[in-house]
Amino acid sequence: MSDPDRLIKKYPNRRLYDTRTSAYITLADVKGFVLSGEGFKVVDARSGVDLTRSILLQIIVEEEEVEVPLFTEKLLGQMLCFYGHSMQATLGKYLEVSMDSFSDFQNRLQEQSHLIYGDEGCRMQGEMWAQFLGFLVPAMRTMMDTYMEQSRRMADQMQNQLRNQTQNMFSGIRAPNKTQDSQD
Repeated sequence: MSDPDRLIKKYPNRRLYDTRTSAYITLADVKGFVLSGEGFKVVDARSGVDLTRSILLQIIVEEEEVEVPLFTEKLLGQMLCFYGHSMQATLGKYLEVSMDSFSDFQNRLQEQSHLIYGDEGCRMQGEMWAQFLGFLVPAMRTMMDTYMEQSRRMADQMQNQLRNQTQNMFSGIRAPNKTQDSQD
């Protein structure tokens, strides 16, 4: 999304007010801003707190309830497991970079199919995406499995190094002898 050049205020009655057009708008309008690449920011009308992420999540929830959902229950469960986990920020950045790459690839594919096939390319695009996704899903699964295994190994190595360093640091220190302490 581009820089926010449109301010939307959310009022306690859950209505959204577009300050540019001086009119109330709907979540469908906000979705339209996203699809057109128009920057915007949603704030609480009273406190000024940024609610943009909350509104975007609300739109996603509504979209998930219509037709074929984008997120499977398994994927949502896996994502929930990362909240509060040390890898939470890493996963968020990974998903963002993956979506950027996926969008770039989709745009290039559209451009190339239009150059090669003209208007017919747009009709063929669905078939090409189906073939591509048939390859992408297993490839992404393999890539994530490899990433998780490497992360696990790295965490194990760090833990072992910390344990060894701690043992080396405290190896010259003796614990007090309890029988000597009680005689003093």
